Amino acid sequence: MATGHTDPQRRERIITATLDLIAEEGIARVSHRRIATRAEVPLGSMTYHFNGMDDLLREAFGRFTDHIVAVFDAHLTAPDGPEEAKEAVADLVHTLSEGSRRDLVLAQELYTLAARQPAYRELTQEWMRRSRVHLEKHFDPDTARQLDALIEGLTLHRALTTEPHDRALTREAVARITATGGRSR
Repeated sequence: MATGHTDPQRRERIITATLDLIAEEGIARVSHRRIATRAEVPLGSMTYHFNGMDDLLREAFGRFTDHIVAVFDAHLTAPDGPEEAKEAVADLVHTLSEGSRRDLVLAQELYTLAARQPAYRELTQEWMRRSRVHLEKHFDPDTARQLDALIEGLTLHRALTTEPHDRALTREAVARITATGGRSR
């Protein structure tokens, strides 16, 4: 195993190991020692690269929110016009709810952490703001806010139910919210 100066990927491995452990076992089971073991780094690397667990968690969840915003970007950058944008929102709900269990768990862990510790709300606020930027390319700000909440809610409902609703219901929900809130092009 390489030492600190010859191991440029060490910090990245620590962040990835942190997210993996949170997704697999929950934030309550995360510790410096468990992360270091998972990342295959010396325990001292934890304090070398991060100023405590909060610093590490903020960095890790920041990386996670960047990933989710990139998923939004992939779905909502290309649509041309309101109808394509509505279909892209429906596709996004189904992509998120049928996709990575890891992403779903990490989102819920971050929400729980933010609900308990206001300092983490900055991350969720920034995540919501960045998601709405994409939606506001196609919809007015109030509609974008409603769609953002719809995406989160429908994603969670579809992912956690034994009988997820179909695409037609998702499209109907999007159509109801966007009935008067589209941007003119």
